Amino acid sequence: MLTNPYSDVLHRIDHAIGEARRVFARFTPGDIEAEYKAGHDPVTEADHALDAVLRQCLLHDGEGWLSEESADDLSRLDCERVWVVDPLDGTREFVAGIPEFCVSIAFVERGRPVAGGICNPATNEVFLGSIDSGLIYNGSPVRSSQRPSIDGAVVLASRSETRRGEWQAFQDAPFSVQPMGSVAYKLARVAAGFANATFTLTPKHEWDVAAGAALVLSGGGHVETLEHSDLVCNNRNPLLSGLIACGATLQTELLNFLAPYLSVAKQ
Repeated sequence: MLTNPYSDVLHRIDHAIGEARRVFARFTPGDIEAEYKAGHDPVTEADHALDAVLRQCLLHDGEGWLSEESADDLSRLDCERVWVVDPLDGTREFVAGIPEFCVSIAFVERGRPVAGGICNPATNEVFLGSIDSGLIYNGSPVRSSQRPSIDGAVVLASRSETRRGEWQAFQDAPFSVQPMGSVAYKLARVAAGFANATFTLTPKHEWDVAAGAALVLSGGGHVETLEHSDLVCNNRNPLLSGLIACGATLQTELLNFLAPYLSVAKQ
């Protein structure tokens, strides 16, 4: 798998994931104190420790860095190659002891997420891939779902969004809605074909979705923004309107189904 233009990048991601797992081993999910940032998002000692380790393992001279837990250095805008990371996606789940959190690492080239790695240490799952090499899950090749219809499909939904009632409109949808924590972890599971689709009509940051989007693309799936455009990362403002990801064969039917809801989301 690693004999491709992104071999070095994938080796760095793989190494960083290994070091991140060492950091996670120092903490007990469900038994850790959290502080709260503006917007009421929790942050823990683990978030900061992971951020430092990832930066050390990944960043080379001439590359940019965008992380949820680092001050934004806008010199990244002058870089063609940028790391977009969320050291701990699903911090709420981590604090609550729910095994739906992960480290999320994306490598972006000229705005395009081209390689990524996501690791859920609680379930011992590692998703690693690039657009040129494909996707591996715990060492074995996988690909996104080939399901052709949304009837009976499994769609992963944000646990927070469902709690707030934002998925109430889909209670009678032809697909099955499965709430799950961590945007990145949901995208990774769609990438590997363990679920058929996921979407969010709520704004998300690049670090929430970049790695998962890279993996969905690596697995042969489809990713687009709510504006029906390809995901472009390393923007001055890293906030995105939302995201849709699915197996490639589900694209047309899912987008047709979501069209009325997208119109409302954009208002």
